[in-house]
Amino acid sequence: MASLSAIGGVLAQRNARIFYSGSIVCWTGSWIQRIATDWLAWELTHSALWVAIIAFCNLAPSVVISPIAGAVADRMDRVRLTMASQFVSVAQAVILVALILTGLIRVEFMAFLTLCNGAAETFAQPARQCLIPGLVPRSHLPGAVALNSLTYNAARFVGPAISGPMIAMWGVVPSIVVNALAFLYASLTLHMLKLDPSVRVGKPTGFSVLHDAFDGIRYVARHRGIGPLMLYAATVGMTLRSVPEMLPPYVADQFGRGAEGLATLASTMGCAALIGGFVVALRGRMAGLSRIAVGCGLILALATAGFVATHVFAIGVICIAAIGAATTMHGISCQTLLQNSAAPGMIGRVLSTWGMITRAAPAMGALAYGIASEFLGLQIPVLIGAGLCVVVWLRTWKQLSHMTPILEGSGAGI
Repeated sequence: MASLSAIGGVLAQRNARIFYSGSIVCWTGSWIQRIATDWLAWELTHSALWVAIIAFCNLAPSVVISPIAGAVADRMDRVRLTMASQFVSVAQAVILVALILTGLIRVEFMAFLTLCNGAAETFAQPARQCLIPGLVPRSHLPGAVALNSLTYNAARFVGPAISGPMIAMWGVVPSIVVNALAFLYASLTLHMLKLDPSVRVGKPTGFSVLHDAFDGIRYVARHRGIGPLMLYAATVGMTLRSVPEMLPPYVADQFGRGAEGLATLASTMGCAALIGGFVVALRGRMAGLSRIAVGCGLILALATAGFVATHVFAIGVICIAAIGAATTMHGISCQTLLQNSAAPGMIGRVLSTWGMITRAAPAMGALAYGIASEFLGLQIPVLIGAGLCVVVWLRTWKQLSHMTPILEGSGAGI
């Protein structure tokens, strides 16, 4: 992991400054629009199920596309792939604004456009991450990985903090316009990167994309460290990380708040996530990272149960802060362990599988909770899910002694 000085060393590199400036801008724009579209879906339908469907559409494409996206990123120009994907995000934002301004907006159209955006982001994720080793000297790579996660979580704080007041004062359109401009900026700045061709362009294996995709899945499944970690992360994602994806119903029905309440919860979660990210990054060592990755799942389960069980907004804010911190500490720890233990030729496919889990699992969980809420309300399904996650946490904790040397050491897990 990286110390603060190591992160400063990363930002001393020209390529890194360009790359991370684009990252913070586009991810902030993405969170600004995500809060806006969630609120718009709630205003159009007043249905927790439809809010869950919008969240599902944004994240679900990774179920099918992620393995293919990783294989594609391992064999083609990653800058061009990232730019193309981000231009799709610009296009969907422009179309969404046009539908709203003309009065033609329907929640079904929102779902389709969100599905397109989710597919584009699924291709961009492994392509962008594969560029990171080429941004800095190898000695600064841990700092670059940590800074990538910190940038994302800074956007999680800044985006909702901007979007909430914008929605309250001017509606959702300005938020979506900002997202379009943010992705346009991020795409154009990629042209300024000066990368070694071996980093920018992947090497074809001689097999088909589908063969490479399935080969990556087999590698993850057979790896004695990566496999169990991915399975645990999938459980955490489905049962716990899906709750922040559908905040509007909790804000309106459970706490009786409006757009300001949504902004408070979302920005609090993002701020806590940023602090949690710094805590992990400033540890300065790999040792103990497996315990953090697994242990944060238990904290997340308890905080999520507390959030859905209370009607007191102040307690909800405290719980959402714990959710944000635990989520980012779990995510940064897992991603660093994966980059440390994966074979060099498999890194794109391993990271795409990680992207699939971090996107698809919350999507499926949000959809399941949305459907269940129509019959059981917002609380009971999530409390059941939190209990299930505690059981899986206990099983994974018992496996740590076997997983740790593989994940934190050489990574020879097959």
